[in-house]
Amino acid sequence: MANPETSETVAWSRSHLLGIADLEPAEIELLLDTAESFEEVARRPIKKVPTLRGRTVLNLFFEASTRTRSSFELAEKRLSADSLNFSGSGSALSKGETLIDTARNLEAMSPDLVVVRHQHPGVPHLLAERIDAGIINAGDGAHEHPTQALLDAYTIRSHKKTLKGLTVAIVGDIEHSRVVRSNIHLLTKMGSTVRVAGPRTLVPVHMDAMPVEVHHEVESAVEDADVVMMLRVQLERHKRALFPSVREYFRLFGLTEERLSRAKDDVIVMHPGPMNRGVEIDSAVADGPYSVILEQVANGVAVRMAILYLLMAMRGGEA
Repeated sequence: MANPETSETVAWSRSHLLGIADLEPAEIELLLDTAESFEEVARRPIKKVPTLRGRTVLNLFFEASTRTRSSFELAEKRLSADSLNFSGSGSALSKGETLIDTARNLEAMSPDLVVVRHQHPGVPHLLAERIDAGIINAGDGAHEHPTQALLDAYTIRSHKKTLKGLTVAIVGDIEHSRVVRSNIHLLTKMGSTVRVAGPRTLVPVHMDAMPVEVHHEVESAVEDADVVMMLRVQLERHKRALFPSVREYFRLFGLTEERLSRAKDDVIVMHPGPMNRGVEIDSAVADGPYSVILEQVANGVAVRMAILYLLMAMRGGEA
């Protein structure tokens, strides 16, 4: 593995990170290993390295975000890159300008990388075809969220030492989750068994076509699981009522201590956030000894530093 603080050649061949589906297991391992080399930066008195000094990263967030946007901004600052932040609200887009025209105008500022989050699937792929900068998908509709899957995998590997042979239960709003799609691609590529669980109204009918076990009860999904990942119910994406009430949802699908007791003794509990206590997860579990939810947030910075570094290195832009 290359040292991220030198100009040593990195065995990475992609100019963009658009999703997990196209990545090979060796590329995933390289990303996770590189993130591990950046993790110690957070423990330094001065949390900064000169790796991307003089390089510019444009953050295009057309959809609300707290964790992902802050994590990318912090990753960029720790690598000494210059950041330009742009949001859809109040922009030229709201005045009728097309997405491509907006992107081309911003590209005129010569960014090296563009981090994009958009409510419609495929936008990062469209930008990758139309502009010269490297594109990082920070979430596109209900399609993919590759950096979240990578930080989830990094967190799992840090506790379990491997991803191979694990049983991972992902429970919640499967239908509307981009996180679950990226995690299924990544975890199954790396040798994990993935179970998904949720109400029938929140599990896509085509889910059986993916390499997962489909459950409609939390109890069977978490039985002897190594990892339990809870997903938020994305009410803002529901066009109709898909269950009677949030109270009823918690009664049937919320992760409680009793339900978690069915998992392995060394289980870890994850959540990509934002978390709705008393809906998909009980506070006693979210704050309990098995929770690694805050670790996911911390690990996200190192993982995104690794992504920025590898993509910039491929583009001939490391310091």
